[in-house]
Formats: sequence, structure tokens, C-alpha cells
Amino acid sequence: MKKVILMFALALGVIGANAQESTGDLYHGLTKKLTFDRMIPPHGIEVTYYKTVHVIFPSAVRYVDLGSPNLIAGKADGAENVIRVKATVKNFRTETNFSVITESGSFYTFNVKYADEPLLLNIEMKDFIHDGSAVNRPNNALDVYLTELGSESPKLVHLIMKSIHKNNDREIKHIGAKSFGIQYLLRGLYTHNGLLYFHTQIKNSSNVPYDIDFITFKIVDKKVAKRTAIQEQIIFPLRTFNYAVRVAGNKDERTIFTMEKFTIPEDKQLIVELHEKSGGRHQSFIIENEDIVRARVINELKVK
Repeated sequence: MKKVILMFALALGVIGANAQESTGDLYHGLTKKLTFDRMIPPHGIEVTYYKTVHVIFPSAVRYVDLGSPNLIAGKADGAENVIRVKATVKNFRTETNFSVITESGSFYTFNVKYADEPLLLNIEMKDFIHDGSAVNRPNNALDVYLTELGSESPKLVHLIMKSIHKNNDREIKHIGAKSFGIQYLLRGLYTHNGLLYFHTQIKNSSNVPYDIDFITFKIVDKKVAKRTAIQEQIIFPLRTFNYAVRVAGNKDERTIFTMEKFTIPEDKQLIVELHEKSGGRHQSFIIENEDIVRARVINELKVK
């Protein structure tokens, strides 16, 4: 009788342990259970073997992780913000998932099921964008910090650039260039949390459209002796806002460039060059170190 009772008790213990494992309640050591308010709800997507599902995101895709070899995914050729997803095997039964991180710092997650004929083949995620206000913030767009922006949130960087462009203040009035009916100006220089923001403007007072080939930021020597090679250091923007490729006749365009914080040695200067595509109306202006160190500090609490 005792042996029967003992075996029954052991059986109950095994069943209890299995029940704990299946509900996720059994952990070793001191553990705090995650509550549902910490969960990022996934969206559901159907895929198939014979057709490709395209998902369009509001900014460039930086990371994709697939939960199963039953899926294959990759960026669409020539498009940074579109991924294509399809099944690698027919009629897989087990639900799987995949996750995406975009350049804007948003995190997206999806649960995936197989379907012979998916209801949605082309999915547009633009409605996930939010402007920073709590009432318009989706609960599955999480701020992700990217390496090149250091400790700054990509979303805050975007909001700062957007705010600078919207306010359109001209804080700097002595830096610019003008010729052939084209004027290239530095309207403002700002700093926040280890980043610099350059507010530039191109004015076209001629009747001929101005097509932009490229814009460069480079630190060069102030004085270069004859027969001496010019030492140049190119500074690459981390982000841009409203990057113009054409300025129509008698119109103007403004662009915000975001860069990692830097200063300029005393014997060097920063030259910003604007080159016209298939033309000769190139412009350039010089920024000194004293202009950099006097950059206006942005109060993020006032960013709208």
C-alpha cells in the first residue's frame, strides 16, 4: 500500500513539474515574471511557397531575424526599406515568427502562418510611424539605439531635425556663398547629446533648375605649401532630413545634416561643397572651429 501511495505521489510531482514548465512558471534562482504590459504584440502574416510577400517599412531595414528555416527573407533589390518573405517548404504546420529593426529605431515583430493563398501579399507599415506624442505611439514600435548614433535615440534625432526644419530659424548670417544665381547658406548649427546638426539652404534665383550632384563636408589645411599634397578628412553625415536633389527655378530648399560631434584644429577649416550635376554652378563655404564650438544647444523638451 505504501509503495502504491509513493508511486502516486511521484506521478503527481512529475505532472506538476510538467505543468509548471508548460506555463513558463518554473525558473531557477530569483526571477521576476514578465507581465503582459511588457509584451510587444506581434502582427500576423501569411506566407506561401508559390508567391512572395513584400513588407514596406517607413525607413531602411537594418536587421531581420527569422524564427524558422521554413522562412526566407531579404531586402528587395535596390530598395532599403522593403523586405520580401516566402516559405521555403510547402504546407509547414508550426507557426513561426520574424522580427525587423529599422534605421528609425523601430522594432517590428510578426507571427507567421502558412497559407496556400495569403490574404495580403503587399503590406505597408507606414501607419506605424508616430510623432513622439503618447496618444499616437503604437505599442509595438520600440526605440532601438543604433551604434552610429551613440546614446541618442534615432527617433529623437529625427524629431530634432524635423523641428529645426519646421522652425526655420536663421541663427547664422555670416556663412554662405553666392554666384550664378545660386546661394548656398548655413542657417544654423546646433548640438545635442554628442551630435551636430547643420541647417543648410540652397536658393535658386535663376530660371534654370539646379540639379544637385553631391555635397561634401571635408576638413582641410588652411594653408598649403606649393608641391605639398593636400590633406583632406571627409566627414560623412549620419542622417539627413529633406535632402534635396533638385531646386527649381526661383525656389529654395533646406536640408538638415546630422553628424557625430567633432572640432577643427587651429590650422584647419571645414569646407562644405555643393556640386551641380552636369553644370558648373558649384558653391562652397568655410566653417571655422569657433563656429563649431558656438553651436546652439538644443533643449529636447522643446522639440516638437
